Amino acid sequence: MFSNFKVTYIWVTFKLLIMEKEVLLSWYFQQPPGEVWQYLTQPELMAQWLMTSDFKPVLGHKFQFAHNAKVDAYCEVLEIVPQKRLSYSWRKGNSEQEIKVDSVVTWTLNQKNEGTELQLEHTGFALVEDALAHRKGWDYCLNRMIERINSSHAIS
Repeated sequence: MFSNFKVTYIWVTFKLLIMEKEVLLSWYFQQPPGEVWQYLTQPELMAQWLMTSDFKPVLGHKFQFAHNAKVDAYCEVLEIVPQKRLSYSWRKGNSEQEIKVDSVVTWTLNQKNEGTELQLEHTGFALVEDALAHRKGWDYCLNRMIERINSSHAIS
């Protein structure tokens, strides 16, 4: 009677451990995908809600995110589909030789009604603590993005 229970319990426990090591979030913007895309790909706009960077929307481009002139993440563009999908590596550590977090950030934009659903998938965490810290950080940053995009829209 309980032989299947063990298998189910192990599978559910394993699935929960995997899910805890991922960040899966989504936000809704009233703006169209093209406008949201600009905030994901233009360094001067990225600096308003995330960090300064030398990002270029070019496949294979290596770039860094910095906070207070200190490198926070070493990255490389892995996939780019304009106004639809952007993916880059996200490596954090004291230097490129001392990486402690080696993960991937993927942004997916879907047109919904007259706005945009923005999905974030940040995967590859070895530690649950790192995933939880990044989840909190992304939530903070995206709320800043929402404020910036809405305030710039109100000015127009």
